[in-house]
Amino acid sequence: MSDLLNNELISIIVPVYNMEKYLSRCVDSIISQTYDKIEIILVDDGSTDNSSSMCDHYARKDERIKVVHKLNGGLSDARNAGFAVATGSYIGYVDSDDWIEPDMYEKMYYACVENDAELAVCRYFCETDDSKVCNSNDCEDSAYDTVLLSRDSLLRIYIGGHDRYIIYNSAWSKLYRRDLIEDMVFPKGRNSEDIMYTTRAFCRLNKAVYIDKALYHYVLDRKDSIMNVARGERMFDDEIPFWREHIACIRDMVSEEMADLAAYHFWRRLLFYYIDMKKAGGENEKYARKLIDEIKSDKTEIDRIYKSGVVSGGDKARMKLFMLSPMLYAKTVSVYDNVVIPVRRRIKEDQVAF
Repeated sequence: MSDLLNNELISIIVPVYNMEKYLSRCVDSIISQTYDKIEIILVDDGSTDNSSSMCDHYARKDERIKVVHKLNGGLSDARNAGFAVATGSYIGYVDSDDWIEPDMYEKMYYACVENDAELAVCRYFCETDDSKVCNSNDCEDSAYDTVLLSRDSLLRIYIGGHDRYIIYNSAWSKLYRRDLIEDMVFPKGRNSEDIMYTTRAFCRLNKAVYIDKALYHYVLDRKDSIMNVARGERMFDDEIPFWREHIACIRDMVSEEMADLAAYHFWRRLLFYYIDMKKAGGENEKYARKLIDEIKSDKTEIDRIYKSGVVSGGDKARMKLFMLSPMLYAKTVSVYDNVVIPVRRRIKEDQVAF
């Protein structure tokens, strides 16, 4: 291990916009990494609070820190500006309201080099102001393990999920070998930008390593976060177009079979979105209606793929009911969630008690 560590430079890109409340926690966690051959690129994206001066203060304290000051252009533009000045053989991204475990980049770099992998991905904690939730079971108690994945194995987990391994579309839970992403950029001016960045990287690689340990702390539900603003608009302006591009990319770069799997899970996602919008009610009803049109516009492709062996029987029934009557589908889901699931839970509890 000692022959591999402290060998190649890792560039860690941190976009910063009005983050004076959280910036110290983030940067301190990066400065304290057990792998110390790093450059930390703080991209001040036109901050109007004290974030700009805080970045400069950190650069004076630690020679590994570079600061880029630029006009505000959004998260994607800031990440691209950071990459433009990065000199590392490996690239990592950390959002400035999040923080990382002390050995995150040591573990990820070592896993890549040891396995000749172009990318490492880890589990993460979801943090709120008053609680911490792991994105998988037994995050803190599990034995540290590294799983080598082929491109197709990685994509199947990414697309369809896994009981144990959680591979999210974020840029921040990963370490990229530079040559994998050298000519890639984040789309400026759009949210949910990580979807296609991650998809393209996954489609390009030969091998990846999954680190079965939570090493990143992702902060949820900040009231001023772009993730909490105009949910319906963001869904139609960014998420849905990106997920469609995600399917097309997989079809072009990988295979028809993998793209059909991605399309199936895209439509499952839209059904969940539809229920979420119906539950939210009010202004969100218009987005529920738009989702009906969005799904039904794909009817020909849905019929083709849902007749294949890739779709479960339960999902076939759910889509059939939705196509027959979206309103009946929503009522059926409501009954299931509010009646069937609680009854099953009580029966299970009674059996355990007995």
